[in-house]
Amino acid sequence: MKRRAISLQNRKFHANVAAAALAGRYGIQAWHAFKTRPPKPKLRKFYDGGFQPTMTKREAALILGIRENATPDKVKEAHRKVMVANHPDAGGSHYLASKINEAKDMMLGKTKGSGSAF
Repeated sequence: MKRRAISLQNRKFHANVAAAALAGRYGIQAWHAFKTRPPKPKLRKFYDGGFQPTMTKREAALILGIRENATPDKVKEAHRKVMVANHPDAGGSHYLASKINEAKDMMLGKTKGSGSAF
């Protein structure tokens, strides 16, 4: 009886070692597959850098998050969304609000000089 009990314990031990080895092998294979996967294209690249001295149409489009050839309705909708997030009455910056308004004016063709009060 005693010999059989040891043998049964021995089998359980070997089964646990085999299970751990298979789990380790699977983990290593999954890690290698993860490391060698192709990089995902970034959905959106944010504008790095500050503002230009005079606003361009490209910069205005980047500020509003729209294309340079967007329709006036899209410009107004984008302006509204960005202003809600950055309005000075809601804790936003006066400087950013003036730049957002300047971007809207640039996109709608209402630019007069630099436009920004800052």
